[in-house]
Amino acid sequence: MKLIIMTLPTFFVEEDKILTSLFDEGLDNLHLYKPNSTPIYSERLLTLINSDYHSKITVHEHFYLKEEYRLRGIHIDDATTPVPQGYKGRLCRTCHSIDELKEAKKKSDYVFLNNVFDNMNENKGNDMPPAMDNLREAARKGLIDKKVYALGGVNADNANMAKELGFGGVVICEDLWDKFNIHRESDYKELINHFERLRKTIC
Repeated sequence: MKLIIMTLPTFFVEEDKILTSLFDEGLDNLHLYKPNSTPIYSERLLTLINSDYHSKITVHEHFYLKEEYRLRGIHIDDATTPVPQGYKGRLCRTCHSIDELKEAKKKSDYVFLNNVFDNMNENKGNDMPPAMDNLREAARKGLIDKKVYALGGVNADNANMAKELGFGGVVICEDLWDKFNIHRESDYKELINHFERLRKTIC
């Protein structure tokens, strides 16, 4: 099962150092997710990361960065927004319901299914997370497969459940970044150690 790390939506001082350390420890798929941000901040972050790692980064906004920095690909945060005109590279999307999976998978290298485990932690916003019975039925029908990655509330404890359901990978965000306070800390050793535990559990 594949492991994807998604960045925090905000930029912070130690971010380039932490991301570089994660790549050093074996991270091979980072999603750069900075919604509604000014592109110059993403550019600055990318320039601070060794260019050898740029091919492991997928960008969620400012898609011109993909070519400018030779990134891995682009990610569209819904199932229906058209691909940028002329784009031919690696593409992934987020599906916000099981019903969106069938069509989205046809036109994507892989897709995220959102809110998979949020009900096991806390329900965020108004979106109701898919019930486990619905997930099992989707797996039985082949809607959940190696091209579908679980997003939302995924952690080291429930990742094996995602694997049993047939997900091809998981997307980790809060479970990793909760190990580092971006406002008060500079030592990110606990975060890196947690990443190593995640890799051993998931990969």
